[in-house]
Amino acid sequence: MSAGSRSLDELRGPEWRRLLAAARRRLERDGWSLDGTIGLTAPDEAERRAVIGVTGRYRPETAKRLTVGLADLDAALHTAYGRGLVAVLALLDGPLRDRPAERRTESGQRDELRAALARSRHAAEPWYAAWAESVDTDGTLTRLLRRGDGQLLGWAVAVLERLPSSELLPSEGRLPSRELLPLPVLAERATGDTKALIPGSPLAALVLRALALRAETEPPRDRVGQRLLWERFGAVADDLASQVLVLNVRAREDHVVAGWLDDAAGFGIPFRLTLQQLTFDPLTPTARDLYVCENPAVLRAAAAELEEDCAALVCTEGVPSAACRRLLDAAVRAGARLHVRADFDWAGLRIAGSLLDAPRSTHWRMSAADYRSALAEGAGAPLVGAPAASPWDPFLAEELAAQDSAVMEERLLPLLLADLTGPGRRASG
Repeated sequence: MSAGSRSLDELRGPEWRRLLAAARRRLERDGWSLDGTIGLTAPDEAERRAVIGVTGRYRPETAKRLTVGLADLDAALHTAYGRGLVAVLALLDGPLRDRPAERRTESGQRDELRAALARSRHAAEPWYAAWAESVDTDGTLTRLLRRGDGQLLGWAVAVLERLPSSELLPSEGRLPSRELLPLPVLAERATGDTKALIPGSPLAALVLRALALRAETEPPRDRVGQRLLWERFGAVADDLASQVLVLNVRAREDHVVAGWLDDAAGFGIPFRLTLQQLTFDPLTPTARDLYVCENPAVLRAAAAELEEDCAALVCTEGVPSAACRRLLDAAVRAGARLHVRADFDWAGLRIAGSLLDAPRSTHWRMSAADYRSALAEGAGAPLVGAPAASPWDPFLAEELAAQDSAVMEERLLPLLLADLTGPGRRASG
């Protein structure tokens, strides 16, 4: 068989396996340069003979390590198989990577993404800066680039740019987050793909991670928590899943949903309204005083004990949903006064604070004195999460921090029920 005409299948034998694998690693590391050398540790007899054939130099059987120049290996392959080292490796196991070039390209792409992050109108805001730094330093940016998903970071910035006004930016005469943008619409505007923000998508996870920092909370793991976080900043994932629980709330309008509300109020029966209903059949509560609690247990007890004699009551069930905010916004615009309370914990202070921004709103047994009185009956669980302010009573936040004890609003149930019924109904906080 003449030089240059031998079959490459010979190079798939065990005597060549480690030698060619070492050559591939070195070439990929050094950008295909043939200037370096490779070595074999503890070679067997077949490998020793292969190296002798490449170099033309005798290697004793006792040698612990054999060294081969890449240029020598390239020349030997050219002579025997008519192809150089790079071509042979590509034919045997696929094209070689040029890792230095890849690193240069990746570095350039990383710089471009960092620049895109820095151009956002939110760039000077602490929550955004913390998010941008975290995705850069924890490997997220690199992973996105290596998966070919670098555009997701730019899309995340675009989504954050297009979110409606957050609850932190209330408008005169309205509750915050009154603007509601369906997620498919938001996704289409930011990316051109209506499904880009579906639950569980990489883009949704990136944006929710930023919004959790903005809300000073942990990124939600379940679908309910994710939906509420979207709604908190004006994006609606599902207008049927977004609901508000009410008791004895009547409406001025004359349509089917208003009729359901009136019928339920006539019997003191709790009722759930969806955002879809509130969007297509807007409601204006008739109550001049609307009481707001956090926990369903309060509303359930009011329905059981007070029935139709209970004041109009709305339950946020934790962070107010878009449906809850839509209903309360309508009440505020109609001149109603909100009496707001929540649990005595950091999350409760945030919930109450977000609603007490509304005109004519007042706290409902949500003062430092109320907290001390409730705490006198026994300490609760330790506080968790980041501290929050209580602008309606600054001493409340100070007391919570000093006592490090949460008190759920169910402990105040006898007082709350007394406030919700009869001529002694509270008219102020």
